[in-house]
Amino acid sequence: MKERDSNLKKEEKNPLKNLDEWEENILKRYPSSDITNKPKETFRNYNDAQVKENVKEFYRLNHKHQTYDFVTQKREDYLKFDKKEMPIWQAFDFLNQLVDDSDPDTDMDQLQHLLQTSEAIRKDNHPDWMILTGLMHDMGKVLCLFGEPQWAVVGDTFPVGCAYSKKIVYSDFFKDNSDYNNPKFNSKYGVYDKGCGLRNINMSWGHDEYIYQMLKNHLPEEGLYMLRYHSFYAWHREGEYNYFLDDHDRKMLPWVHLFNPYDLYSKSPTPPMVEELKPYYEALIKKYLPETLKF
Repeated sequence: MKERDSNLKKEEKNPLKNLDEWEENILKRYPSSDITNKPKETFRNYNDAQVKENVKEFYRLNHKHQTYDFVTQKREDYLKFDKKEMPIWQAFDFLNQLVDDSDPDTDMDQLQHLLQTSEAIRKDNHPDWMILTGLMHDMGKVLCLFGEPQWAVVGDTFPVGCAYSKKIVYSDFFKDNSDYNNPKFNSKYGVYDKGCGLRNINMSWGHDEYIYQMLKNHLPEEGLYMLRYHSFYAWHREGEYNYFLDDHDRKMLPWVHLFNPYDLYSKSPTPPMVEELKPYYEALIKKYLPETLKF
């Protein structure tokens, strides 16, 4: 698997100018009014002509390469957490190497973007563990710094090992996926059982699963669902894959819904004052997390 990744051309690994292009596409699909009570059809009017070609190429590569075997290999590679170990604030410095030089409208680094999310949650008086969830939710993007292609770091997540929902964005691209015609993987339930629960489903590989696995022993279950499924739009926005849910998933879904607006709509051009906020977040990190994170 590593050999296949290394044989990819530069444009096959990183078709996006920056990771934010994927999130910008999500905002077109789910505008801020999408969290009001207005009918979806009134505002979901984006079309292919509005989508950048490199964003479409990103989805094509994502849907082609995210196979069941690919996910299994990435889990084996990364869930040993033997790549790096750092104090958490140093980990933010590491994440900040993902600088977006192509965007002239922002000087903000990754930590400042995460602080915007966590500060919006804090302003609305949500529990402190949810504030910390907001701060940590994109830490898994360090996968890019370990050489992973963009389509194995970000992107709408989806189950692998079973039939793909038609409501996954650009679902037609799954026809290039080797699992698409594999009878082991292309039935409704695939390798899973009806009602088995999302915790027993392998999701496409990326920053969501990685940060969930990193923090799964340290945050409440509600926060862990926010981390693991915040990019699973086919489920929490489109209502797909309900046949896999158990009662626990249904109980957790409102928490994922609660988190989603902070993930998508909390960015602003005004950077937070990191040094002023740092004492609060250092205390919050100390309350819930170990001194160092293993990557």
